[in-house]
Amino acid sequence: MALNELQVMVVEDHGFQRRIALRLLAELGVQKVLEGADGLHALEVLRQQQAPPDVVLVDLDMPGMDGIECIGHIAQERLARAVVVVSALDPALLNTVQTMARAYGLRVLGSVEKPLTRDKLEATLNRFDQHAGEEPDDAAVEFSVEALVAALQNGEITAWFQPQVEFANGKVIGVEALARWERPDGSLVRPNHFVPMMEREGLANALTDRMLDEACKWKQRWDHGGHRLKVSVNVSAKALADPSAADRYQAIVESHDIEPEEVILEITESSVMSDAARGLGLLARLRLKGFGLSIDDFGTGYSSLAQLSQIPFTELKIDKDFVFGAHAQPRKRAVVEASLDLARKLGLTTVAEGVESVEDWQMLAELGCDVAQGYLIARPVPGSELQAVVNRWRRPAH
Repeated sequence: MALNELQVMVVEDHGFQRRIALRLLAELGVQKVLEGADGLHALEVLRQQQAPPDVVLVDLDMPGMDGIECIGHIAQERLARAVVVVSALDPALLNTVQTMARAYGLRVLGSVEKPLTRDKLEATLNRFDQHAGEEPDDAAVEFSVEALVAALQNGEITAWFQPQVEFANGKVIGVEALARWERPDGSLVRPNHFVPMMEREGLANALTDRMLDEACKWKQRWDHGGHRLKVSVNVSAKALADPSAADRYQAIVESHDIEPEEVILEITESSVMSDAARGLGLLARLRLKGFGLSIDDFGTGYSSLAQLSQIPFTELKIDKDFVFGAHAQPRKRAVVEASLDLARKLGLTTVAEGVESVEDWQMLAELGCDVAQGYLIARPVPGSELQAVVNRWRRPAH
């Protein structure tokens, strides 16, 4: 979407600053604009709109209702498609506000430090299109358990793939398989809408088996085409309590003439400790069979260090919440740097999720991260489109 197609709202209590923001938007070709003189006024205007604006620029330090409370209302009432935090306050505070908004399910394009300039504003608004397109909206989706079971049986739930590339040479070396529900009407349902129900209804093992089978099927095709890639598949917490899972995964992989060493199973931090004895036993057996083990979303749980000392992981994935914007946020950068240092000392391959800007790419490369994954490289795509994505990819210049 071009900038002149965006509808943008400016929420700023200082009249002069608000006029500057409106003028900069006009210079960038943004024609559909709204304005709010403070948090309360902004909410009043937003609630009157027939459709939510694409982006709301929100100042934090405002009298009456501050920007933090305003963003909370925007997120909970779904009054905008995305927000940008605008402030001259402590970067740590800005990061906290962005994390809060994302926890509510609101897209955050980033933060812009005052004074606002055309270049800063243009770079931030251009991120809107980077996040759009895979699924147009994150609105709640209603469906029954029966519909979900039917979707799994009918092959509507499929694997899409997001490339992973080496920082050292820019080469695509692997993909992560991600579940997507492609409904008969052509719409896509995000996994955060249907995976929790699958967990509750005892369908998690079936989903993991489906993703592993599809990933291996596509890997076999890519291998035969001369592009040998490792595949990563997320393993459900429920699966870790199933003693038959290790033998079943081995059978699935070998049915496609693929070695377990070419498959990485991603485990979230919280999943192991739900049944520690069974979980540890299964992971040990998987490693014995040759599967790679990745600790996913590292740093977002409470038992990271304990698990790293107890489980034979081969890979550490740094969560996207730490990676996104880390080049401009010292606290995030410190967490990333510490994670990379720890992984090196433990002999683990490091993968950074959520790499969406050249600046973050360059920072991670300088810090010695091994592998990148994120929208800078490509969005998740169906297996049939992966080769075209790989062909288009170009490593950023240092």
